[in-house]
Amino acid sequence: MANLITLARMALVIPFVFVFLANAPWNMTVALIIFVIASLSDFLDGYVARARGETSALGAALDPIADKLLIAAALILLVRNGTVVGVGVVAVIIIILREILVSGLREALSAKAVSLPVTALAKWKTTAQLVAAGLLLAAAHTGIIGPPLRPAASAFLWIAAVLTFWTGAEYALRAMTELRTKQN
Repeated sequence: MANLITLARMALVIPFVFVFLANAPWNMTVALIIFVIASLSDFLDGYVARARGETSALGAALDPIADKLLIAAALILLVRNGTVVGVGVVAVIIIILREILVSGLREALSAKAVSLPVTALAKWKTTAQLVAAGLLLAAAHTGIIGPPLRPAASAFLWIAAVLTFWTGAEYALRAMTELRTKQN
């Protein structure tokens, strides 16, 4: 059941993108609704997995991928439509590059049978990213609140970027140590 919820979150990225790109006055509101449902499913799948004893290697692999797909799609589209501009694009790049880096490090470590477990701060990072993207969707030109929310949404994007950078650096240092000590 938990894995099905995660797969549904991944599948929601497709309608999210299509609705976001729709040329209609309602598109950002519906995109935000889809994004919120997908974001809430991130918490639901973990709860269901723990409550039903359904934790698995597949779920552990799919969950962060689903998060990354949703967040990357939202942030790229928000840059594309001009909601995130200027130095805010740097925050988006930090977030996307960190996610690619950590995924690559996890893959390299898995070849050596070493895991890079998710930290509590990384869970907060994901929450901050989801909240920032949601606020930015609401702050988009045709969003439910619109441009007056943009300064607060942009500030939250930077909070997410700082947490993202911090956790990425922690993971990179731990992974480098493991990769150096585990080589034959």
